[in-house]
Amino acid sequence: MQNIRLLLVDDEKSFLNTIAKRMKKRGITAEQAVNGEECLTILESQPIDVVVSDVKMPGMDGISLMKQIKENYPDTEVILLTGHASTQDGVEGIKAGAFDYLTKPVELEHLLGKIQQAFDKILYKHEKKKEAEYRAKLEQQMIVTERLASIGTLATGVAHEINNPLAIIKEAAGYMGQLLKKKEAEGFAYKKQFELGISKVETGIDRARRITHKLLGFVKKNESVSSDVDVNELLCEVFELLQREALYKDIQMVQDTGDLPFIIQTDPYQLRQVLLNLVANAIHATGAHGNITVGLKPEGDKSVVITITDTGEGIAKENLKKIFDPFFSTKSPGQGTGLGLFVSNNIMRKLGGTMDVESRLGQGTTFFVRLPRQMNTELRETKQKGTWENVKNQHNDTKFKI
Repeated sequence: MQNIRLLLVDDEKSFLNTIAKRMKKRGITAEQAVNGEECLTILESQPIDVVVSDVKMPGMDGISLMKQIKENYPDTEVILLTGHASTQDGVEGIKAGAFDYLTKPVELEHLLGKIQQAFDKILYKHEKKKEAEYRAKLEQQMIVTERLASIGTLATGVAHEINNPLAIIKEAAGYMGQLLKKKEAEGFAYKKQFELGISKVETGIDRARRITHKLLGFVKKNESVSSDVDVNELLCEVFELLQREALYKDIQMVQDTGDLPFIIQTDPYQLRQVLLNLVANAIHATGAHGNITVGLKPEGDKSVVITITDTGEGIAKENLKKIFDPFFSTKSPGQGTGLGLFVSNNIMRKLGGTMDVESRLGQGTTFFVRLPRQMNTELRETKQKGTWENVKNQHNDTKFKI
């Protein structure tokens, strides 16, 4: 009972003081109010579990007070105190929503028993509410799982179907290139133009193949399989995949990750999916001439944190707690499924990490992805330098700063 937040209301101060002192000896600290108005003021400033109120009070009587409490604070239980001659008031109070009523003079043990019963009722209601919420989330998760399984199957099929004609186009382009190398084609007037066209076709094929391979990588594994992963290299892949969309919107993307690699042990397929989703969301939320910065740094010796910061429209405070819920989206109808952050958050839990967000409306948003380094915390500089320099050279003609 020491955890019960209790409020006593009675216009007789001596009665209040006596009850409060006797309860304090039992280890129970009770707030006190001498009228209904003071009671409501206390309720506005702090949560109260049980209110014990006299019925007969000047101004606002106990039943009127109880009705206001039940209307504004439905989780708070009210116990009424009446005189022997006015037990009908107690009955009317119960009909109006009071937990119970006791007649004065009240026995302390009896009162304490009723307070405990009222508190038990509150706990029971909370448990039922949690159970209902859990059941609803479980049902939603089952729906999401089925949909994601369908999406994964569809993505795999699409990737394979695209790869088949790509192979035919690649073979045809190669054959045309061989024909242009023969002596008979030396006098062909448009030879250089055809060679340029074939080169562009082959470049497009390679890009499409990389995209389909990455698409297969996102749905390839259902269970987390740990391996040594260079987080910097993974971020470069995500940048490469999304660079055209960012450039189209005139968004500057900056990778502020330093020169050294970060080798951790995790599932690269699932981590790539999380990073791709977060950076894509940042692009969608950021207007023209905006900025997106991806940071990477260690947190102690056992973890690493990736930050994705945009200068977009931000997220309203009331929506911050909802963004990881399934099917919740602030995008226009048809623009989003509301599954991206939900799936990403679940992936992070499977990987032993966490995902947090900070945002200010109209100023931008930052997502924090924290991952354990697990068994491997060594930096592999030799491997990183080769990969990193190649990526830099690939993007020298873009607005990317890597």
